[in-house]
Amino acid sequence: MERPKMAELESLETAAEHERILREIESTDTACIGPTLRSVYDGEEHGRFMEKLEARIRNHDREIEKMCNFHYQGFVDSITELLKVRGEAQKLKNQVTDTNRKLQNEGKELILAMEELRQCRLQQRNISATVDKLTLCLPVLEMYSKLREQMKSKRHYPALKTLEHLEHTFLPQVSHYRFCKVMVDNIPRLREEIKELSMSDLKDFLESIRKHSDKIGETAMKQAQQQRNLDNIVSQQPRISGGKKSKKEFSASSELEVKNTSPMSEQDSGILDVEDEDEEEEVPGAQDLVDFSPVYRCLHIYSVLGARETFESYYRKQRRKQARLVLQPPSNMHETLDGYRKYFNQIVGFFVVEDHILHTTQGLVNRAYIDELWEMALSKTIAALRTHSSYCSDPSLVLDLKNLIVLFADTLQGYGFPVNQLFDMLLEIQDQYSETLLKKWAGVFRTILDSDNYSPIPVSNEEAYRKIVGQFPFQDAELEKQPFPKKFPFSEFVPKVYSQIKEFIYACLKFSEDLHLSSTEVDDMIRKSTNLLLTRTLSNCLQNVIKRKNVGLTELVQIIINTTHLEKSCKFLEEFITNITNVLPETVHTTKLYGTTTFKGKVAQTACMSACKHLSTSLLQLLLEAEVRQLTLGALHQFNLDVEECEQFARSGPVPGFQGDTLQLAFIDLRQLLDLFIQWDWSTYLADYGQPTCKYLRVNPTTALILLEKMRDTSRKNNVFAQFRKNERDKQKLIDTVAKQLRGLINSHHS
Repeated sequence: MERPKMAELESLETAAEHERILREIESTDTACIGPTLRSVYDGEEHGRFMEKLEARIRNHDREIEKMCNFHYQGFVDSITELLKVRGEAQKLKNQVTDTNRKLQNEGKELILAMEELRQCRLQQRNISATVDKLTLCLPVLEMYSKLREQMKSKRHYPALKTLEHLEHTFLPQVSHYRFCKVMVDNIPRLREEIKELSMSDLKDFLESIRKHSDKIGETAMKQAQQQRNLDNIVSQQPRISGGKKSKKEFSASSELEVKNTSPMSEQDSGILDVEDEDEEEEVPGAQDLVDFSPVYRCLHIYSVLGARETFESYYRKQRRKQARLVLQPPSNMHETLDGYRKYFNQIVGFFVVEDHILHTTQGLVNRAYIDELWEMALSKTIAALRTHSSYCSDPSLVLDLKNLIVLFADTLQGYGFPVNQLFDMLLEIQDQYSETLLKKWAGVFRTILDSDNYSPIPVSNEEAYRKIVGQFPFQDAELEKQPFPKKFPFSEFVPKVYSQIKEFIYACLKFSEDLHLSSTEVDDMIRKSTNLLLTRTLSNCLQNVIKRKNVGLTELVQIIINTTHLEKSCKFLEEFITNITNVLPETVHTTKLYGTTTFKGKVAQTACMSACKHLSTSLLQLLLEAEVRQLTLGALHQFNLDVEECEQFARSGPVPGFQGDTLQLAFIDLRQLLDLFIQWDWSTYLADYGQPTCKYLRVNPTTALILLEKMRDTSRKNNVFAQFRKNERDKQKLIDTVAKQLRGLINSHHS
């Protein structure tokens, strides 16, 4: 019973749903009927729905039929009206057809004209398009032609710029043309060609620089000489001005500058020819000799091409090779001064060029590279000078060489290169110069002694007397009272030898000029050299005269008289040296001229003095040895006891004849150094440094700095907890402060 009831309920629901759908179909727009129909097919009663739909259609058809029957008369009337209109419409059609025919006949000419116009417009558009394309292509072709012309004329840098514009600006606009593709394919080859050609120019420049380094160096050294002359004039006449360049102006005018080059000068090899000029004319600047544009162009080209490192490596490698060639002295360099001058000119020329490259390019060379080359050059130059100068036996040549080395050093120092080692080497050459002077004066003395008659000098009038007294400092009241003619007690070789000793002193003084030595050092050098002249050269000459077989008793007596007067004249020689050097003889450092028995067969004295000097030097070297890395104050006290024993030996007079503390002076350098450290008297040393009356005048700041560094290292390594103790910290700060001041003294001394 329940199933029939449920079926009946479902049938009623389905019928109601179908009725709703039919109402929606009747009332809904046809565009939105899809969802409604889908709901029908989603169910299972679509057959029954179709039956209801057909029934509904039949109902509507019946209603339409009823409505048409109701309006039939109106329909008939409308048909009648339409038939009337058809006739009128046919007439209108005929009129339109006739009008169209007439219009077609009349428009044929217009159509022909319009076709001609269309063809003209088409041609105009084609021409305009062609012009536009040519407008784009012609600059490319012109640029390419310009590129080939620039490469042909070796204007490589402009050619590279043109190539860059062509590649990045012009070719992209016409890249679809075949000729452009050919150009694009050629660009790498053209770029490589420019690279190779610019490198060829650089090689020509380097070769020309190598050949003309001596000319560049000669110019730079002439400029340095002019500057020195100007400085001397200014120092001698400080108030005179007008018409002369100031030092600053002169330096500015002599600096190297980049030479502005036009495209016509791009084929230069790098060196401009300059004719020799008279000494009175202004020396041309190095910028007048060197055209650096090949270097700049090549550097820029390689930078643009991304190969800057390759260029830098090549340039530095080639210049290192050239440096080695420049630093190789000729085998006969020592024969003439010109040999040395050419050698120095080449070195100066090389470093003048490198210094200019350093300051006008960004990183082509750097300071580390320059310093490395300079260190190599300095060591090789000093070695070459030591070797070749040892062959020089002419003091004039040695003196000229010294002046040339000073000019060489001053020139390079003006460009910022450290030259302290050159001046240190000059002190070595100074010893050699003294030896050559001693050899020369040995010949002079031999000539004087050989030509002497070993008889008292007779004078017949006041003029002749005053002439001899003017040559030799002789004072004798008894001889003054005697009437003419009268005789001096000594023979002619005494005033001649005395005059030659003064000439020797002048010759020694010449070498010390421009060496940046203090007056104390100059005084010491002259006195030591003069002592060697007296005790070795003159003494040996006198001994040789005495040893001659033909020397009689009279000559021996006269020689003794002569030597006695020469010995007494030593105090006048000391006054003469003091007047030259302006160093007072009573200062503790001053080397004394050996006393009254200097010339009498004093072999023991010489040996004793040499031994003391050797001992003093050895003891000092012991402190300065590199192996001695640490030094304590206690060690210095013990060392001081050893030195005091040596001084006690010197005071004991092991060999008779030494005046006063002459033998003790052998240890004066060591004594002052030890007193400075043991008494820790740095304030006095630093305050009085360089003054003639300085208590520690013989203490070299470099030596003091070396010892102080060793004491500082000891303080740092041994005192582990020094940083926690105020005294130790204060001591360390004091050592650091003193070391800094010593370095300042050293730098100011060398500059």
